[in-house]
Amino acid sequence: MHDLLSDEALMQQFCAGKQQAFALLYARHEKPLYRYVRRVLGQSLAIHADDIFQDTWMKLVDAKSTWQAQEDASFKTWLFTLAHHRAVDILRKNGREISMEDGWLDDDSESPWQLWPASTAEQPEQQAFWRKAGQQLLDCLEGLPALQRAAFLLHHEDGLSLDEITQVLSAEFETVKSRLRYALGKLRTCMGAYLHPMIEKDQS
Repeated sequence: MHDLLSDEALMQQFCAGKQQAFALLYARHEKPLYRYVRRVLGQSLAIHADDIFQDTWMKLVDAKSTWQAQEDASFKTWLFTLAHHRAVDILRKNGREISMEDGWLDDDSESPWQLWPASTAEQPEQQAFWRKAGQQLLDCLEGLPALQRAAFLLHHEDGLSLDEITQVLSAEFETVKSRLRYALGKLRTCMGAYLHPMIEKDQS
């Protein structure tokens, strides 16, 4: 029954003193939240991921007496916003670039994954190749400015809408669209440089 409750309903139960509600919220969001924090930080700062992850949940606990459901922001958006702000603090303290250059790409920009031929990926003998391609995508993500990387992860991995991402990143709607387009363009270029020669070699 509890599994059918929304995040907001579970948080309200937790605020009312039901500890099981917190356990369910944690189980729902543990993996995607930790993955987001770790990838936004990048490999060189991933050592801070555990602290940020734990701090985020502690902030949730601290908000127990004051939290209220918002009409314009889901619980998930609120939770990821807490984590994102802590991650940005770490990035700034370590002198990492968190701004982005202005720019625009077409709305129909391909996802990096559209470069991957599904029929080839399904063949067992190609599994090692596509595992390497997956690692290459992570390496390409590592090369993005932090806020472009954050926009991409929030949208394509965690399923947040552009409106929700504006709240997490504290950015204007058009700015988020620009970050996402720039991220997709750079990832497409980065992945294309890796995949196209390999695919041509495989097909020759």
